[in-house]
Amino acid sequence: MVRLYGQPDRLTTLQDMTPDELGIVRASMKNGRAHDITLYIKKDSGYIFIAKPFYPPGLYRAPSGGVMPDEDFETGAKREAMEETGVEIELKRYILRIDVRFQSGDDYIDWTSHIFTAEYVNGEINPQDTHEIREAKLVSPDEIHGFMELMLKSGVGGLIYRAYLTKEANKRL
Repeated sequence: MVRLYGQPDRLTTLQDMTPDELGIVRASMKNGRAHDITLYIKKDSGYIFIAKPFYPPGLYRAPSGGVMPDEDFETGAKREAMEETGVEIELKRYILRIDVRFQSGDDYIDWTSHIFTAEYVNGEINPQDTHEIREAKLVSPDEIHGFMELMLKSGVGGLIYRAYLTKEANKRL
């Protein structure tokens, strides 16, 4: 991926979570996955963001997901974009790799977020995986700061981490 999309900036962080929140992360680790690919999909003058079913009204973030064992990175990223947003993409740049330790007391999970920029190619913004994604929509760059504030106000470890990821990614867009 580095050869194709560039050397990302690398960050390391620690995110405290409740035992229940850590359990949610652990439940997402299908086939032992401990990563996500987060996509900043550019369309026109904005980015395509998603809302999960449990997010409070008004909260959106960049789509993300994992590569399956039988997929390469690029195929997994494109599949996740289609499932979460309904659009075809072309990956552009590998902007950021964040190694994070999610911890609750002595229990922890080491996780890696791979953040890419991508360009919209084709399709209607409409999530295909409606179990995982409530809504996808085009947002302006000016709206993103408000989403970060909502994530921080939530008090939820996973959303606090997403606010950090979003802040760092925005510095590189």
